[in-house]
Amino acid sequence: MRCRRLSYVCALVTLLTLSPATAAAKPGTSWAQAELKTVVAAGLMAKAAAARPNDSLTRGELDAIVAGLTHTQPVSSANPSPKVTMAALDSRLVVALGLADTARLFTQAAKTQGLAPPSRFGTEAVARLLGLRTNHPAALDALELSPGEPATHAEAAYSAARMLQLGQFDPAGLQALAESFVLPDLTPWQKSVLTTGVHFIGYPYVWGGESEFPESPFGPQAHGGFDCSGFVWRVYKLQQYAGATGLAHAIRGRTTMQMSAEVARRARLAIDDLEPGDVLFFGARGPKSTPAQVDHTAIYLGGGWLIHSSAYGVALAPLSGWYASSFAWARRPLAEAHVA
Repeated sequence: MRCRRLSYVCALVTLLTLSPATAAAKPGTSWAQAELKTVVAAGLMAKAAAARPNDSLTRGELDAIVAGLTHTQPVSSANPSPKVTMAALDSRLVVALGLADTARLFTQAAKTQGLAPPSRFGTEAVARLLGLRTNHPAALDALELSPGEPATHAEAAYSAARMLQLGQFDPAGLQALAESFVLPDLTPWQKSVLTTGVHFIGYPYVWGGESEFPESPFGPQAHGGFDCSGFVWRVYKLQQYAGATGLAHAIRGRTTMQMSAEVARRARLAIDDLEPGDVLFFGARGPKSTPAQVDHTAIYLGGGWLIHSSAYGVALAPLSGWYASSFAWARRPLAEAHVA
């Protein structure tokens, strides 16, 4: 089911109102038309670039955006033409906000427990906590971009316009949130499963997606990426773990309703009994939800944090706010597969 936005972000940033970037664009316009107009008006992007929303963002254009946002002189690059990936765009903007140290806290915490996070882990986590990325509607999933793909003018405009919205946000609050990202000691199997999960940080939300590639083992996708249950499916069902052949058979259903219904009522785990690697289910009525009312799923990292594919793509979130009040139950695939 389509995943919800992070409710606690409102406590960190002051949001103004822009036209929703996920609304279907009029013929001949970009999905980010409002944001393109905003950044042009703010002097962050040239009209000529905004008129080519699907063209790849260059390093020189990103330099100009950052300079405008930070009110500094543009960096002179010996080669301003190379394209900028989505991961590089997010990283540059997070650094421009003065949040490089905050991003490093996320990365270091994952490294400390041996999860081997990708280099983009911290900046992608922060970018999504700030809402610098967005999810396109299912009909426009072909527009989604993976971390290693070139960013477009439209994506850069959305991010820059979002930064203009932030106004006087609380960097100390976000720093404190990052400091709370402390994971417990992990068993070898927990480490294996969670390493797979964190590898996909920053991949986009794609309706029906279960693979990082446009072609999944079950057929074509609009783009590489995951919906919420597809992310769990990819980590537990499709990944090959040597010595744990039964793990791929622990979860059978593909949807959140099916996955949640596979757990007998007496085997459902409460929020106080969670361990890293558990699969979490959320519903509008919390623990009183029925499987048919479960509309989101995630994987528990430990320490009060989860990883999931949400409206911001594969992202981190603390198990608080909406996630705590809507928590229905959890299951433990590692135990179900009799993996020590």
